[in-house]
Amino acid sequence: MELKQAMQERRSIRGFTKEPVPRKLLEEIIALANRAPSSMNTQPWHFHVLSGEVLEKVRKGNTERMLAGIPPQREITDHGAYGGVHRERQIEIAVQLFEAMGIERHDKERRQDWVMRGFRQFDAPVSVVVCFDRSLEDNGTIAHFDLGAVTYGLVLAAWDRGLGAVINGQGIMQSPVVRQHAGIPEDQVILTCVALGWPDESFAANSVKSRRRPVENAARFVGFD
Repeated sequence: MELKQAMQERRSIRGFTKEPVPRKLLEEIIALANRAPSSMNTQPWHFHVLSGEVLEKVRKGNTERMLAGIPPQREITDHGAYGGVHRERQIEIAVQLFEAMGIERHDKERRQDWVMRGFRQFDAPVSVVVCFDRSLEDNGTIAHFDLGAVTYGLVLAAWDRGLGAVINGQGIMQSPVVRQHAGIPEDQVILTCVALGWPDESFAANSVKSRRRPVENAARFVGFD
């Protein structure tokens, strides 16, 4: 697949088949993502690739804590409530997804189940937990920027190989659960995770593609004729 095609066609996949993803394929995808740029070539990222029993324990722990009302415990500052145009875009994609899935506004049970899918890593066969070196915590958010680049590279490389993925902050909101079962070292900070697997073509939400602003609303060109 050409890069242009992958970038234009990629979308977030939230429904997966049960088919396992070969470790060799995951290693190839991570090798491609590993070519991402980083500040001063620091390459501060670490990938913890979870599957099988370990991932099931994370799903169970996340679900139990969230249903028990335990507040999320992320290891980075949460984004908080969005407002203005950012809130409008958040609502727009939620409406697209609920319409695709046939979830009515008054259907509290199905709406909650949708939310809980995120904490279960969308029932994907693989979850890639993305971390950075704790020694860089005092260097501001530059490591976050670097991990954004490598994570985008990861989902593009996965798409190129026929896999689907969704970058999933919900999956690590109960970070103590993830850290315990994945055995993540204390010298790493958990930033996010990526749910990954073979797309389920029958899952309606997988057809949803978020709308994007036109270039003239996203970019300014200064000094051009």
